[in-house]
Amino acid sequence: METLHLGIGTRLQHTQHGPGVIVGVRYATYLISFMNVGIKEIDKTDNQLDEIIPENVSVEIETISEVEKSLLKILQMWSDVNEIVPLGDRWKGGTMILQPADKSQKSKEVSIEVFFHKIVMLRDRLRVMEQQINAHKLLSDEDKVNLQQYITRIYGTLTTFNVLFRNKEDQFVGDKSSSE
Repeated sequence: METLHLGIGTRLQHTQHGPGVIVGVRYATYLISFMNVGIKEIDKTDNQLDEIIPENVSVEIETISEVEKSLLKILQMWSDVNEIVPLGDRWKGGTMILQPADKSQKSKEVSIEVFFHKIVMLRDRLRVMEQQINAHKLLSDEDKVNLQQYITRIYGTLTTFNVLFRNKEDQFVGDKSSSE
């Protein structure tokens, strides 16, 4: 293959390493994040590389901050990697205790951090499902709207857990026009 001049975000297929995305551009090489083997430095003239989806075609060498931004974008697109969402300070190190009414049964203790992590994972998976519904090619617009209404109601139900989030922008937001 002749020398490729591709930019950060370009999706590639490598014969040996599989699918990947360019996360850095150097003079003679690309830093490519491969799904199965992690980040590898690959020569621009490597004949095992095939371009899948071009993006940001550029021969310029990218800066580290641009690489970081692109890597975050790529990780959000290609994987189930979650953003770091801070827990409210008053809950750090705390324990959630579920006490059954029947005193003969044992209570269940769960660290707030574990519980919070599960809530954040739930939120992130709802967001991914929402994106996949909106991008689905076979669903009609009416079907998408109907499914979106269910997701909005789920977010509304989960607003109970907003007390755990440190930052308001990380909280669940449901339908503001109805009260559930």
